[in-house]
Amino acid sequence: MAFAVKTLKKSGYDVYRMLQHGRFISNSPALLQYKIVSDKDPEMDMKSLVDRTAHHFFLNELIRGLGLTLAHIFKEPATINYPFEKGPLSPRFRGEHALRRYPSGEERCIACKLCEAICPAQAITIEAEEREDGSRRTTRYDIDMTKCIYCGFCQEACPVDAIVEGPNFEYSTETHEELLYNKEKLLLNGDKWEPEIAANIEADYLYR
Repeated sequence: MAFAVKTLKKSGYDVYRMLQHGRFISNSPALLQYKIVSDKDPEMDMKSLVDRTAHHFFLNELIRGLGLTLAHIFKEPATINYPFEKGPLSPRFRGEHALRRYPSGEERCIACKLCEAICPAQAITIEAEEREDGSRRTTRYDIDMTKCIYCGFCQEACPVDAIVEGPNFEYSTETHEELLYNKEKLLLNGDKWEPEIAANIEADYLYR
């Protein structure tokens, strides 16, 4: 031990400060200018000794953690009983696509193809023809849902609110073929979710 102390002193280390702070501290003039900011030595008065003893033997953190757990057992759970209970959705929620109709039953889409042009995933395919009255309507409106990234650009680009992303998020399928939506499927979705879609669009406009 004495040999080790002498060796450390020759190397320029302060043995007392090293033992006090638990690490090597040099006596060089440059390093002596720095101030040690480590924790102070523990207090040795009776109150501090009792507090440290209770802390180690009675495991205060463990008892407080168990108390917090027991307190939450008797509180109302934050979860809901899905699928029998469902949480609220934002009016801007982007779910399953749908094509809407006017109250008269006429489909809204005017075949402007803005949604097809703006779709970054190129998931929309539209074919159109001109009717006898001069209006344009789609003969084909397909959405490949396996490509769709649910960006909502199609809904934003549509000038007549024809193509929308509705509130339905429960439409998982077993095959990719079931995710190739045609015009009939989209119109059926629109007829099914029209009340919710209209309310969401109105709420979205009010928030803007």
